[in-house]
Amino acid sequence: MGSTRKSLTVSDHDRNFSGMKYVYPVVSRRAKGVSIGINLSPNNACNWRCIYCQVPDLSRGSSPSLDFEQFRSELEQMTAAICIGSYLQDHAPSDARQLKDFAFSGNGEPTSCPDFAAAVDHVGGVRERFGLANRVAVVLITNGSLVKRASVRSGIERLAALNGEAWFKLDRGDDAALAITNGAPVSVEKQVSRLVELSGLCRTRVQSCWFMTDGMNPSPTEQDDYLRCLEGALKMGAKIASVQLYSLARKPLLPEGLALGPVSGTWLAELGARVAKLGISIDIGSDCTDDRCP
Repeated sequence: MGSTRKSLTVSDHDRNFSGMKYVYPVVSRRAKGVSIGINLSPNNACNWRCIYCQVPDLSRGSSPSLDFEQFRSELEQMTAAICIGSYLQDHAPSDARQLKDFAFSGNGEPTSCPDFAAAVDHVGGVRERFGLANRVAVVLITNGSLVKRASVRSGIERLAALNGEAWFKLDRGDDAALAITNGAPVSVEKQVSRLVELSGLCRTRVQSCWFMTDGMNPSPTEQDDYLRCLEGALKMGAKIASVQLYSLARKPLLPEGLALGPVSGTWLAELGARVAKLGISIDIGSDCTDDRCP
């Protein structure tokens, strides 16, 4: 388990750091420690194409079936290296030498993997064997697009049984803005319906990326639409544990993302204050553990 780089950093979430196919460590400023990322999409395929995506050579598609033997071996090896070995001392910054979570994220939509539910079970088993069940979280970072599939619901129910949580992508509150931002035929009505469904199955946090385009901040109209969308979701019964507002910490890799730049912390804080007035807890940061995020 080697790397040509000495240290994990917030600004570089390289899935090849560990030399593994399915498992990779990242330093997450949001989680305030190290996250074991689980990449169920080694084929670099996703059913969305978010404008700020960090995946090189992204293609449209679904995640393939798991090679369970390799997945099991890699997860056991990485967890042992962090919990028993000197991996954190060797590779993590001094202020981040703590394992905070296992995060289903990676190079595409995790729930599109046909073995998603089984993978959740296995993570739960590894967490238990290493004595981590009461102190290391299990997180699913998802666009929510497949939540109505029975197999996906089963996986989310298993996640909930592990006291895990889902981070649900909701980047804008207008149909046209959603389509541009997420590169998918998604509507506000459809995405809110998914949020309501997901939050009824598992503790759910909304995760929203905000950025400048050609040096311009998002318009006041975009903010207003977003707030109306959140308010509407609450009225429809969505249970939102918090809203995570963040901006770009790394340069987007898609051609359509070249004009993007980070908004300021002040801008995020002002939007956060407006969200808080809806009675929703706010988490503001510049990055997330999702490697498909900036």
